[in-house]
This record gives sequence, structure tokens and C-alpha cells, in this order.
Amino acid sequence: MRSAYDKTAEAESAQMTIEMKLAADGRTITSDGKGVIDLAEGDSAMTITAQDKTIEQRVVDQVLYQKSPDQKAPGGKPWIKIDLKKVAAQQGLSSQQIGDPAQTAAYAKAITDKDVTKVGAEKIDGVDTTHYKVAVDVSELPGGERMSKQLGPTLPMQIWLDDEGRLRRQQIDMTIKAPASASANPDSAASPKQLKMSTVMEFSEFGTEVDTEAPPADQVADMTGKALQGSQQSS
Repeated sequence: MRSAYDKTAEAESAQMTIEMKLAADGRTITSDGKGVIDLAEGDSAMTITAQDKTIEQRVVDQVLYQKSPDQKAPGGKPWIKIDLKKVAAQQGLSSQQIGDPAQTAAYAKAITDKDVTKVGAEKIDGVDTTHYKVAVDVSELPGGERMSKQLGPTLPMQIWLDDEGRLRRQQIDMTIKAPASASANPDSAASPKQLKMSTVMEFSEFGTEVDTEAPPADQVADMTGKALQGSQQSS
């Protein structure tokens, strides 16, 4: 099971789709992304659609770049960037989300041997796969101690492996509890007590060409500081 991520990375690259659903206080937001990913280096280029808005996204050397045609960044620049390494160092959960799809490989090292269940054979886009349910030991993830307080000790995950042992689909359903500090905040009525998030990621067309570059520096506004500030306030 753990070797599946290594075998997937050996393919070097793939086409990728991601579907995320966020639910809180009776509202659900869905976002869909598709693009390509360098499985060895972690770079990716995607188009993400959420709430009828389309965002162009790139991850290059663990720096996230986003461009929205409907909104200009500070200074009128078309792109924003966030250094995922700096954000992840402060709050481990951040780099596990849609910002950096390649980071999900960290889950492999945290799969507990005792909680792997074989569901059965299924087809994904016409490809024969084997479906498994597994449990991830949250304490073994980057930022695990902090994440355990919000997610609990284990995280349920489902994976589908092809005949070569490569990952074809990964589904994670998590419930994120608000920190105790938020619950004690008199203004916390505006914040949800918990957030449910479902992420489904699929890989296909292994070995596809990936050519992604950072946008020109003069077209980018650095929002890392604001992201770090927001992360501190939510902790």
C-alpha cells in the first residue's frame, strides 16, 4: 500500500483531476480542477472552476501561483503567489489541500498496517483497479500534532490502484473542528464550528508532458505574508 505512491511517482507525470466539496453551516461549495502534474518534482498546472469562476493555477518549486480573469491582484498585477513551504511550516494542514496536489504522498507514510480493507475490483475510466479503504495516522503527517486537535487521531481514506500498483484515484473525507480558541471567541458566531471537506483526486495518462513555469516576476504580487497572517489568526 505504501509503495503505491512510489510506483505512481515512477511514472514521472500524469494528467490529474481534483474535485473538492466544502460543507459548513448548511452551505456546500464545490470546486473542480484539471491539469497535469510532475509526480517526481511536484510541479503542476491546473485550471480550477469554483462558484462559476475559473482560476489558472500553477505550482512551481512549492510556490503557488494563481490568476483569476475576474480579479486583479494588488498593484493591478494578474498573478498572486504564495510560498507553500512557509505556510506549511506554520500550519501543516495547508500544504495538504488543493494548493499542492503532490503533497498528498505524505499520507502514504502515515497509513496504519492494521486498518487496510480491500473493497474489491472496480473500473476507473475503463482501467481495472482494486479499491481499498485505509486509515491514516494523523500524528504522522506534517504538522500532525496540530492537525490531530482538529481532525482526530485517524483520517479515513480510500484509494484505487491499477494492475501496476499505481494510484488512479484517492478520496479523503475529513471533518475539521474549529480550534478551541475560536470557540471561546465572542465573535465566533460568524465562524462555523466544523467544516466537512471531501477531496477526490484522479490520475490518468501517465507519462504525459508537463511544461510549467513561474509567471514573469513583474506580473506577480506576493501574498505569502497575508496568507501567514491569516493562518496565525485562525490558529
